[in-house]
Amino acid sequence: MSDRRAPEERLLSELHAARLEGSLERLTGLVSGDARLRITGSSEGRAVSIAARGGREIRACLALLVKAFALTGYQLLSLTVEGERAAAAHWRVEIHSKITGARVPTELVDLLKVRNGRIASCVEFFVPDAPA
Repeated sequence: MSDRRAPEERLLSELHAARLEGSLERLTGLVSGDARLRITGSSEGRAVSIAARGGREIRACLALLVKAFALTGYQLLSLTVEGERAAAAHWRVEIHSKITGARVPTELVDLLKVRNGRIASCVEFFVPDAPA
């Protein structure tokens, strides 16, 4: 059975699967050598911003995230593919801190730019759900 999804949609699905799996090798394999990564949001009322450029910096950043956090309860809320080189996804997970044990339901938005079948740019925004 063939996969008829756009390459950008497949790449975004692979990115999320690798994040859920916590596979550093799969994550870094999706990213071009000169890619840019930016993750920004808030945690416990404080702004969080991470930026990395190029394979080595991105690998170090992703290694830290994989080591510190596990993701469960994945829900893809929306997915948009724009043209041949861009995709956006709105998704929700529960983020588990491997350090503190805290579990935080979180909404995220990923904006991808794709070049030659790999991620050239990923900007991710995250917002933890407020406690009820």
